[in-house]
Amino acid sequence: MADLRSRLRAGLRGVLPTPRRNPFALGYLALLLGTTLFARFGDQAVVDRLQGYSSSDAHNLLDHPIGSLLLSGTWVAGPVWMPYFWAFAVTVAPLERRVGGRRAAAVFAAGHVLATLLSQAVVLAAVAAGRLDAAALDGLDIGVSYGVLASLGALAGLFAPPGRLCALGGAAALIGRQLLDDTDLVTGIGHPVALLVGIALWPWLRRATPYVVTPGARGTARRGTARAATGSRAPI
Repeated sequence: MADLRSRLRAGLRGVLPTPRRNPFALGYLALLLGTTLFARFGDQAVVDRLQGYSSSDAHNLLDHPIGSLLLSGTWVAGPVWMPYFWAFAVTVAPLERRVGGRRAAAVFAAGHVLATLLSQAVVLAAVAAGRLDAAALDGLDIGVSYGVLASLGALAGLFAPPGRLCALGGAAALIGRQLLDDTDLVTGIGHPVALLVGIALWPWLRRATPYVVTPGARGTARRGTARAATGSRAPI
């Protein structure tokens, strides 16, 4: 029994994010926690102005594209932060452990930016064609779901085939349920695009040498061999 508890604790330590192994994931979560607390307890008028300026809606993208793309990913969609901790724990954090913080950040950013631009381009086209009201150009568009889904899509490519199918099946089910329950055009386009962005990055990530944490090495990490990057995989 004691041995089982020891193995369970070791397994949890290997899965949960830590500052040493996941500086990007935990740093980003700390930022999101700060903005979530500010949105909940700060002056509502100030919060509304900042979120309105940060929104990556079509008008803001035309007016200040860099600022809106960057700032829209610093808020969570809704008042609750904890679900994002678990979302990062099962997508961004394991991806970061495998490919390093810079590549994990690049995947996250690529998903966020490309899914945002494509979904808002569709909104612009729909408004121009008269299929959407012009108010859609100012719809609040903030959150990190695109980056999370891109990370999940990218991470799936580092699994063996059974795990890859499970990860992609779960992502497809999540997106499918959202499409059935929500009629929002922006996320209806952005979520599948973000997942596909992560999948498109498989060749680049598989060429990357993953970080392999060496147990008992005084908190140091060594890089795995090229074989670990393309053949035998280090555990997530």
